[in-house]
Amino acid sequence: MFKFNKNLFRPLMGASFIVLLGIANPVLAGKAGQAEQIQLLTEKKIFKLDSYTTVGKQTIKDVKIGYETYGTLNKEKSNAILVAHFFSGTSHAAGKYNIEDAKPGYWDNVIGSGKAIDTDEYFVISSDTLVNLGAHNPNVTTTGPATINPATGKPYGLDFPLVTIEDFVNVQKQLIDSMGITKLHAVTGASMGSLQAIVWAAKYPDMVPRVMPVISPGASGHPYLLSMLKRWGDVIKLDQNWNAGNYYGKKRPLRGLDLALQSVTLDAFQHPWVKKYDTTWADEKINPAFDLKARYAVEKMLDDRGSSRAIASDANHFLYLVKANQSYDVRKDIANIKAKFLFLPAENDLIFPPSQAKAFAEILKKQGNEVDLQVLTGPLGHINGIVFVPQAEEKIRKWLQ
Repeated sequence: MFKFNKNLFRPLMGASFIVLLGIANPVLAGKAGQAEQIQLLTEKKIFKLDSYTTVGKQTIKDVKIGYETYGTLNKEKSNAILVAHFFSGTSHAAGKYNIEDAKPGYWDNVIGSGKAIDTDEYFVISSDTLVNLGAHNPNVTTTGPATINPATGKPYGLDFPLVTIEDFVNVQKQLIDSMGITKLHAVTGASMGSLQAIVWAAKYPDMVPRVMPVISPGASGHPYLLSMLKRWGDVIKLDQNWNAGNYYGKKRPLRGLDLALQSVTLDAFQHPWVKKYDTTWADEKINPAFDLKARYAVEKMLDDRGSSRAIASDANHFLYLVKANQSYDVRKDIANIKAKFLFLPAENDLIFPPSQAKAFAEILKKQGNEVDLQVLTGPLGHINGIVFVPQAEEKIRKWLQ
């Protein structure tokens, strides 16, 4: 059972939020009671490929993705850990771009000097995926529908090939190869990042001795998840500005994207998080019961977060990410997996219920993989997998050894 610790939870109070799966994602400064540490500083770099051929046999020219690294690669190049990001995340997993930044990367409570993934010992790599949601974020480099097609000089739009989680992994593999790394020490990631970590283990078993899927599904998406993802994407298509994906250079479908992000916020967070809003009115002078335009405070919160996140995001990229997550399936490759696993599901997670990770863990155990599992507790549902990962610090350190 989650035990409330005001020191650990304090960063959530009135904090600015990043979005996980299009969802608010609070960043913690570090483990409760841990001494103040020197802030990790990082920079965004760009990896380029002249061309990439997708799993669907389509070729994309002039591919670019952003990436960040933390710590130092050793001489043997044996201490690299890949961190894959979630649906609406970016490669900014830890640290700050400069000391004056308002907040660090989303997993700064896990990655850094003396933390569970210790950058004094390990070289950590995190990259932006293809079709990254934050296509209009200046700190994101990605290739997707919003990218200029070199053959036409115009954005690809829906001419961009559909991509899969395996495509994300294949591009990461080429980034890792470019660094001269032939074997990773470990791969991890939360939510969609966990899908990438599992695909790494299935497709490149000799390169991946350790995998830590955080808030993960089983070996494939559940039909309920596929339906949930459909609902997230459909609302974008109802925005007239979406125009069948042809909106570049025109009015963007921000309202549809705003509503999609609101929807996933509620799916990711559990009811204890929003109960603090009670039934308070957004405007204390106007009762929503008697005014169709009036809102409750919780409605205003969702509107504000959805609209602010939509600005840096791209609607077509959102839809491509929906497809990529729906197509995740490693069932036919399970026998290839050699890695030892540490599963960290979250209690009351509605997106990837812990039962799914537990079932997958049992399959891996039966085929001889070393497997450990710890359920992260807390009041935030799916988001427990970002905020409360330090609960498993002891297991993470052991798993990395």
